[in-house]
Amino acid sequence: MTRNYPYSVDVAIVGSGPTGAAYARILSELSPEATIATFEVGPQLTATPGMHVKNISDLAERAVAQRRSEGPAASGQISTGGPVDTMDGYADAAPRLVRPGTFLLPDGYRQEGEDGLPAAAMSSNVGGMGAHWTGACPRPGGQERVAFLDDLDELLDEAERLLSVDAHAFDDAPFSAEVRKRLADAVDDGRAEDRRVASMPLAVVRHDDGSLTWSGSDAVFGDSTRANPNFELFDESLVARVLTDAGTGAARGVRVRDLQTGEEHEVAARFVVVAGDSLRTPQLLWASNVRPRALGRYLNDQPQTVYAVRLRDVEPDEVADDIPEAAEITKQSGVNWVPFTDDEPFHGQVMQLDASPVPLAGDEPGRGTIVGLGWFCAKDLQESDRVEFDDDAVDPYGMPKMRIHYTLSEADHRSLEASRASILRAAAALGEPLDDSAPLTFPPGASLHYQGSVRMGAVDDGTSVCGPTSEVWAAPGLFVAGNGVIPTSIACNPTLLAVALAVGGARDIASRLTARSGEERN
Repeated sequence: MTRNYPYSVDVAIVGSGPTGAAYARILSELSPEATIATFEVGPQLTATPGMHVKNISDLAERAVAQRRSEGPAASGQISTGGPVDTMDGYADAAPRLVRPGTFLLPDGYRQEGEDGLPAAAMSSNVGGMGAHWTGACPRPGGQERVAFLDDLDELLDEAERLLSVDAHAFDDAPFSAEVRKRLADAVDDGRAEDRRVASMPLAVVRHDDGSLTWSGSDAVFGDSTRANPNFELFDESLVARVLTDAGTGAARGVRVRDLQTGEEHEVAARFVVVAGDSLRTPQLLWASNVRPRALGRYLNDQPQTVYAVRLRDVEPDEVADDIPEAAEITKQSGVNWVPFTDDEPFHGQVMQLDASPVPLAGDEPGRGTIVGLGWFCAKDLQESDRVEFDDDAVDPYGMPKMRIHYTLSEADHRSLEASRASILRAAAALGEPLDDSAPLTFPPGASLHYQGSVRMGAVDDGTSVCGPTSEVWAAPGLFVAGNGVIPTSIACNPTLLAVALAVGGARDIASRLTARSGEERN
């Protein structure tokens, strides 16, 4: 049956990940009279839209949800013995690793003579990658910060509210304090107070009984959005084009394809927010003939290295034996953070065994006594690192086909080498290596932290797609959201910063809706 898409709304949001949800939430709070429609290409996985799959306790149901997230060929079928943990395979060195809930580019991910992004992956579902992410929400520091945003810290505060960030959810985990102390002794000397070793801020609620609720887009939508009678969410709805005015270039709506019927509909809108991932947001702008010079350029992944050690001088029997069989972050886990600094441009996540993605060989000695270390590097930003689009070929969704150009520079290779030395120093402070293996460096794209393809700028000088409120320079009323908006080279997990930038954009739309409503009343 044909669904009842609206003829017009005040705000059309493309994508239901954390940043699209942030626009819906802020607008529901600040402009409750505004009509809002969110369009998501993938299916709704859970009764509560956008819930994190780790909150699905039944592993078979979780597997179905993950399989349904895996793009245009998703089947929803459960592979016997297939992984259901979102961290499964994280440290696999395979260049085309497929993780649960994600799908890879079928081709075009590497050009001859370049590194490419062979491990780049996406998700298609209500909640986007927010249904599958690890929940890490560190704040950017030093050169990671967006210097031209004077209100950045307040925006980050608001992002933490929307994501329900807790910096102390696992402080009482066995060995967590000891791991933190050993790391601090090794790396804190000379660091500013906010750049010292700390517990990792995580988007999670720990309840009095010890159970956990992980934040997906459902947490960001919040009750104010779900209770908003002027908000609608349409799943399995592909926005194929942003409609713009022929004279001014201003956004005037979207063209939506109902994937359940194949029918197309035009929805008029005062404002359009494209909140896809860093590959599909520029793809939609390209398909809509919104093509500023910087579109798709400055594509940024985070080169990544991992290692593992066995903690020295601890007793395994100090760890409780009731950890679930499905390895994931639990109340028994410690998750610690080595922040980025300009002098040491790496971001470190240090996790105990039941949280660690580092694979083990042989018998596991004792839960929590094995620690995995993951170092993310800040990328050398290059205009030539980009995603291009083909006007004469289409992807499985019928959108312009992607082609990735991406190369690790000499500076990147030096940074990776320095990160390997840094991770070994930190590991030595914690314990003994599991074997003689060197730190493992992942293939490009494995971080899933792509950024920069619709980057923000202070001025329209050809190096950015949007301004400080995320409005596209060349298209009034068209906003972009997601990791792709981040303009700086960051090593920390990008979700918190991306949501903070989305808050700024949503506030701008809300203020303009209020001003326009006042003008109409007068």
